[in-house]
Amino acid sequence: MATTADFRNGLCIEFNNDIYTIVQFQHVKPGKGGAFVRTKLKSLTTGKVIDNTFTAGVKVNTVRVERRPYQFLYKDDMGYHFMHNETFEQVAIPEDLISAPDLLKEGQYVEMVFHADSETALSCELPPFVDLEVTYTEPGVKGDTATNTLKPATLETGAEVNVPLFINTGDRIRVDTRDHSYSERAKD
Repeated sequence: MATTADFRNGLCIEFNNDIYTIVQFQHVKPGKGGAFVRTKLKSLTTGKVIDNTFTAGVKVNTVRVERRPYQFLYKDDMGYHFMHNETFEQVAIPEDLISAPDLLKEGQYVEMVFHADSETALSCELPPFVDLEVTYTEPGVKGDTATNTLKPATLETGAEVNVPLFINTGDRIRVDTRDHSYSERAKD
């Protein structure tokens, strides 16, 4: 058990029959009335971000979670299979627990969040940026670079992102896994 005085960014709590992590919080003491704590909570199971206000001093249940390094092996009808980097233990999880499954390629390192008491996987997070090869995109026409124009490109994982006109088939690009946007050409 913890109170609102123990709130900090990254703390995991049990709230509305789900497990949330505190993304942001602010203690507010108005001139009139009691103090309260405004929070932004992110669900570890669905990824939804909600706003909630707690009365100051209210008790909440904290949850112990562990972040563990895993490597993606393959996908089949049982789900996505990962291997722990140190113990070589394998685990299969469904697609809805992965933050960006369409950007996941074999051998990719990820970080999985586990409920420490029940040993169940809560979420799987890719690194902020991944380097992928462009397998198909329309060729850029010379002289069409005056504006910030983007064109669709298909990546080696099958995902589609918008890239600048100078990117060609076979180029390696860096993609932001949080919003599926082109970041830059990958440096080899």
